[in-house]
Amino acid sequence: MPQKKTAPSVKKNPQKIVEDKTFGLKNKNKSSKIQAHIRQIESQAANIGKNKITKEKEMQKKEQTEKKIAEESRKMELSELFKQPPQKVPFGVDPKSILCQYFKQGFCDKGKKCKFSHNLDVEKRSEKKDIYTDSRLIHLNENKSLIDKKNDTIDLWDDEKLQSVVLSKHGNPKTTTNIVCKFFLEAIEKGIYGWFWVCPNDGDNCKYKHRFIILIFFLRLKYIIAFHLDLFSKISKKIKKKT
Repeated sequence: MPQKKTAPSVKKNPQKIVEDKTFGLKNKNKSSKIQAHIRQIESQAANIGKNKITKEKEMQKKEQTEKKIAEESRKMELSELFKQPPQKVPFGVDPKSILCQYFKQGFCDKGKKCKFSHNLDVEKRSEKKDIYTDSRLIHLNENKSLIDKKNDTIDLWDDEKLQSVVLSKHGNPKTTTNIVCKFFLEAIEKGIYGWFWVCPNDGDNCKYKHRFIILIFFLRLKYIIAFHLDLFSKISKKIKKKT
C-alpha cells in the first residue's frame, strides 16, 4: 500500500508564531515571570526570520570588535608598564641622534614619522665618551689595521716605509705637543663634551691633545677658583667703601 504523501511544511510568519505561543498569556496573568517568558518567545521568533549569512556577519563583526578591544587593552597595559617621562632633546642636538625609548621597548608605531631614531646603533654612539683617551688615536689605529691586507704588516716595515705610508694617507701632519687643548677642557667644564662635540680649533686636525689629565685639570680649577675669589674680594672692598 503506497505511503501517504506528507504535505510540505509551510514556514509560519514569526509574528504568527508569537501570537500562537503567547495566546491567552498576556491577558491571563500580569506576573513578571510570564512577561519575561513572552519576551523570550518574541526574541526567538525574531531570530527565525534572520538568515544564516546575516548571523555569520554579526558573529564576524563581534569577533573583530572583541579583537580590537583586546589589542587596545594590551597597548594600554604596555604603556603603563613601560611608562617613562617624555624624551627631552638637549639644545642644539639632532633628535635623530637619540634612540627612541618606545622603539627600544618594542611598541613605537610612528615609524618614519617619529622624530627620534629607530636605529639601535645610535645608542652605542650615545654612550659617554672616554675623556681619558684621545679618540683620534683610536681612529688612527683602526686605519693602521686596514693595511693588513696582503700579508704586508706594519711590523715588517722600517721607519722610512712607515713614514711614507703615513704621509701618503694623511698628508704632512701638524707638529704635536703634550699641551692639552683649552677647548677640550672648556667642553668638559661646561658638560658639553661627547661623541658629537667638535673642537673649534680645526676639529680632528687640532694639534693639541684631547685627553683628560687630572693634574692639569686641578691646576686649571685652582686658577679659576683663585680668580673668582680675587674678584669677590675686590667687589666686597668696593661695597664697603660705598657704605
